[in-house]
Amino acid sequence: MSITASHELTPETNIGRPGRLILLNGTSSSGKSSIAAELLGSLDGTWFHLAIDQFHRIRAKREMSDEAFLSVFQRTVLGFHRAVAGMAAAGNDVVVDHIVGERWRLADCLTVFGGLQVLFVGVRCSLPELERRERERGNRTIGRAAAQFPIVHQHGVYDVEVDSEHSTPAECAAMIRDRLDAGAPTAFDRLRAI
Repeated sequence: MSITASHELTPETNIGRPGRLILLNGTSSSGKSSIAAELLGSLDGTWFHLAIDQFHRIRAKREMSDEAFLSVFQRTVLGFHRAVAGMAAAGNDVVVDHIVGERWRLADCLTVFGGLQVLFVGVRCSLPELERRERERGNRTIGRAAAQFPIVHQHGVYDVEVDSEHSTPAECAAMIRDRLDAGAPTAFDRLRAI
């Protein structure tokens, strides 16, 4: 098979410039996907939305022990981080929809996203509202948000925080865009220094 000129990389490909990451961190049902959709519709340029839930959904459904599942779960999360980093390394801007939660997830993000511009966004919502959303949606595991609630923001450092309970997804996206335009993010550098 020969490669024709139309299949060559164009000067606009920009592989030399790493992409930017907007990392949305919040519990299940906190509104990250709705905010990501608003960002994709309003940010300049071409952005991608990659969500940890997408990666869990494409995994084969197999019966396994809790110990085996934990190993698969952790490898899925670690692979997700590397897929996001790979997209950014190729020059793509990415809105990342994630639940950082346990410290090993944050530590891995800090390592794998090294050298990339990461705007770290805390997506906050009260526990009663999260529980109401879980019940109403009907496609969520009841209790998941409550389990994640005490740990998802435990690191305490963000570039910007939004409140998805009292602000619409469009309003949250506007706050994130304003912070993106305000200058280089610093949260990941501050977290690496702790």
